[in-house]
Amino acid sequence: MTYEKIDNYRWRIPKSYKSGMRVDGVIYADEKMIEDIRSDKAAEQVANVAFLPGIVKHSFAMPDIHWGYGFPIGGVAATDIEAGGVVSPGGVGFDINCGVRLVRTNLKESDVKAKLKDLVYGLYNNVPAGVGSKGEIRISEAEERKLLVEGSAWVVKKGYGSQVDLDYTEEKGAIKGANPDAVSPRAYERGKNQSGTLGSGNHFMEVQVVDHVYDAETAAVFGLEAGQVTLMIHSGSRGLGYQICDDYSRDMIRCLAKYNISVPDRQLACAPIKSEEAQAYLGAMRCAANYAWANRQCLMFLARRVFEKVFAMGPKDLGMDLIYDVAHNIAKIEKHDIDGKEKLLCVHRKGATRAFAPGHPELPAKYKKTGQPVIIPGDMGRNSYLLTGTKGAQETFFSTCHGAGRLMSRSAAIKAGMGRSIKAELEKKGIVVMASGRETLSEEMPEAYKDVNEVVNVVHEAGISKRVCRMRPLGVIKG
Repeated sequence: MTYEKIDNYRWRIPKSYKSGMRVDGVIYADEKMIEDIRSDKAAEQVANVAFLPGIVKHSFAMPDIHWGYGFPIGGVAATDIEAGGVVSPGGVGFDINCGVRLVRTNLKESDVKAKLKDLVYGLYNNVPAGVGSKGEIRISEAEERKLLVEGSAWVVKKGYGSQVDLDYTEEKGAIKGANPDAVSPRAYERGKNQSGTLGSGNHFMEVQVVDHVYDAETAAVFGLEAGQVTLMIHSGSRGLGYQICDDYSRDMIRCLAKYNISVPDRQLACAPIKSEEAQAYLGAMRCAANYAWANRQCLMFLARRVFEKVFAMGPKDLGMDLIYDVAHNIAKIEKHDIDGKEKLLCVHRKGATRAFAPGHPELPAKYKKTGQPVIIPGDMGRNSYLLTGTKGAQETFFSTCHGAGRLMSRSAAIKAGMGRSIKAELEKKGIVVMASGRETLSEEMPEAYKDVNEVVNVVHEAGISKRVCRMRPLGVIKG
């Protein structure tokens, strides 16, 4: 594959690389990262995405890119709806609206140190985690249909949060256009008992401390300063979202012949946005997105309750306010400037974070001057980051990286962890970890991921997001 260096942080795969590519591929990476990317099949997927009908600008990949289903994880692509643009379930992935929320507290690291194990054990025992875990917050099928439309608002109405939480959630926790009739009975069955559950794999709840502030003025707007304790929650749409992707990615293969679409990988099966098939998928996908926002709202409620019990403090004294919640896997209909003209696009972000610049009309009033908070989790042994969106992110449809990005497959990580106690290794660093799955800690060991510090440095230096502060893990629960 040919890589043309654009600058220190961007590389081009020219559309001449493969007959049928409609646009170039552009990968955000530095010299060191591009060497790892060369050896990964994900770069080929960047080129394959460039075949999609209606694609505009480029097929983008963030520095946390790694191989995925159809699209690479870390992939961003937008299609022009009026020019036959398509939506592809592979451009969203199986964990629809896998995303992250960051919660501030009034606690300092010194307040937490003596009670850290009690806090981690309390979270572990009160937040259901793991494959197929069933939640404390149970709902009937009729209520579940309401939840799929109302998202976080449904949860808040039940007493598990407040309006302020909705104000600081992307789409206020419910994207419009959700269609419960487009969700299969099997998807309903899989999602029925999983509201308020963390899930497995890389999903986590992490107690952190702000250990470095890059932009004190912006950090202050978010209510953060060095030494302050935060809580990060990373989860998605659980079995419901997985089943929706499975249903539609399989069924949409028929659309390739029906609409005369040629792509080099069946995992890129897609349909024109205006088609019945695409509208059905978007309606179901939005249901899963709303389910995920509701799920993270439930998880935050459960976590707040544990903090109150462990520290014997009320909500006001704890100050557990939501900074922001943002999706990492979603397709959204957005207006963007393309060559001086406003176009209505279907923006696929798969393992990528929306990063609106200061002044964007969709931002809460509090964040109009700062830009959108961008939450970037790292691995459980290093750091996570809070960034903001920038005007430079207009190039990538206001998108940036979403995390560290895997270096090892799960099976390779398990093999590398044989004979080791990842838990003990982390505890030597002062990080208390609990996991429900026996092999989860090996799958999620720090070495299985790229260094998030390097990933964030690329997007910061490339100008598509800006560092605000860095958080270090204190305690982690994994599914």
